[in-house]
Amino acid sequence: MVDIVQEQTTLTEITRREVDLYAGNSDLARFIPIFDEQNLIFAVVVIENDPKARPAYVNIMARVVGDYIVIEEDYNLDKPLLEALMVNGHVPREKIILAHKGEKLPE
Repeated sequence: MVDIVQEQTTLTEITRREVDLYAGNSDLARFIPIFDEQNLIFAVVVIENDPKARPAYVNIMARVVGDYIVIEEDYNLDKPLLEALMVNGHVPREKIILAHKGEKLPE
């Protein structure tokens, strides 16, 4: 049996890495990573270059809860975080909860 602390650490590393790949700059906005290591929350906030265009908003946010990754927000149409976690991080779908789509953690 896999140690839950070890599995959580691995999920944390994978989540941090994959969320960080959504950070960067474009002609229209800055995509800034915000990581809360203590609470295992990883996000990218978007700040438009034109402040009149739209207030800052969370583009992507995920957290690690036990041995699950909970995706709280994901506005990425090209490559959703779910796909990135499964393809790049080899995380099984049953370990990913799409809270932004109404899925709940198992009780």
